[in-house]
Amino acid sequence: MGQTERNQAAVKPTTGVGVPRVMLAAPASGSGKTVITCGLLRALQKRGVECVSFKCGPDYIDPLFHQAVLGIAGCNLDSFFLAEKELRDLFTEKTTQAQFAVIEGVMGYYDGVGGTSTWASSYEIAKITETPVILIVDGKKSSLSIAALIQGFKQFREDSRICGVILNRTTPVMAERLRPYLEAQGVTLLGAVPDCAEARLESRHLGLTLPDSRTGFGEQLERLAEKLETCLDIRQIITIAGGTAVKPLPAIDQIAERKTITRSKPKEIRRIGIARDEAFCFYYQENLDFLTQEGYQLVPFSPLHDRELPDGLTALLLGGGYPELYAGQLAENEEMLKGIRRAAAAGVRILAECGGFLYLHQTLEDDQGQEWPLAGVIPAKGFRTDRLSRFGYIQLETETAGNSMQRQPEYIRGHEFHYWDSTAPGTDMLARKPASERIWACMYRTERMLAGFPHLYYRSAPDVIRHFLNQGGEGSCCN
Repeated sequence: MGQTERNQAAVKPTTGVGVPRVMLAAPASGSGKTVITCGLLRALQKRGVECVSFKCGPDYIDPLFHQAVLGIAGCNLDSFFLAEKELRDLFTEKTTQAQFAVIEGVMGYYDGVGGTSTWASSYEIAKITETPVILIVDGKKSSLSIAALIQGFKQFREDSRICGVILNRTTPVMAERLRPYLEAQGVTLLGAVPDCAEARLESRHLGLTLPDSRTGFGEQLERLAEKLETCLDIRQIITIAGGTAVKPLPAIDQIAERKTITRSKPKEIRRIGIARDEAFCFYYQENLDFLTQEGYQLVPFSPLHDRELPDGLTALLLGGGYPELYAGQLAENEEMLKGIRRAAAAGVRILAECGGFLYLHQTLEDDQGQEWPLAGVIPAKGFRTDRLSRFGYIQLETETAGNSMQRQPEYIRGHEFHYWDSTAPGTDMLARKPASERIWACMYRTERMLAGFPHLYYRSAPDVIRHFLNQGGEGSCCN
């Protein structure tokens, strides 16, 4: 039996929640979770192991790195967006055909909603999915203190699930000297990644630079996987992941005001245009899956490079991304801007989030402060700020007072993260921050448009999205 066959045998395919799995978490952001996750995924892939990947929390960018490694879309696991049973069902759905699952944590391991709870933390996701945890610790500026840190993380919650540690930016010599002190805390030292070029990723204001924008990312990934093969005990990581118990998980729903929704059976396939290019690239894969399940054919197009919208669209999805970095090019593509305006006038339904919302504005200021004319569907101007304007998890609800349509209140959950703001961000819904008294008005919500800064998570309230897509008649886009 060759090495590939031995590794495949170590992670025999299974179904449901029993798939071998491991979470890579950390004491804080910036510890190296994403780069080590990508390197481990590639190393496992080269060993012939069929992997799937997940990201805790609402992040868009890290799953794009996972996808660049595996060639398949990843998935977000977020217990603010989903009830526990729904989250477990999602995990099961995405791992049924996999041999191995790697979950990348978010922020610090115990950091959750409001900054003082573990709700929606990596710890809570590990607990819900019953996943063993490997803590990635940046050891560049410490030594024996790492043992104290690990002791604290292990003891902070009795069910911490932390069973291994990887030291980042640490020499193998120092790691071996620390081994007895670390393993005295009840964790297995799985190796040390030295400070090296292979394990560095550049950042920009919304997070890491996208993998498609990085010259030589594929070559760097190969070198990183080779480096991890020499400095990590990957066989032991597989053993830790394979030790997950196979048993039914209890159904516990801690999120109030949530109901199980029966999926409707669409009568015909409808076409929804999905903006996808360098400027528009932030999408929850679960949202795209939901649209497919609702009977939509996803038709990608590029507001940057295409001159016309695809034919026969009944809806448009304009996701988030970096339109501010490409405002000039977007403005120069006048044919596409006219197509967007025609689609809006024809009654094509428009879902627009954050960057896509800014694209609908009359003008948008770029990252150099220059103002550019854009679609003009939203009577407002997008402008740069020097800080995050509104940030974090939110629950959105309709405000019925003074609303001539007299809708019943509806609720959907989402996330905001943007440095650009709008002179008119909308007033058709209210955003409430959990574990906070902060409330603000936002969103444009009409029969034909649902647009604003929040990134919505469709599965948190599928009937809200379903009602928007299906109410009244349908417009159709013709070029």
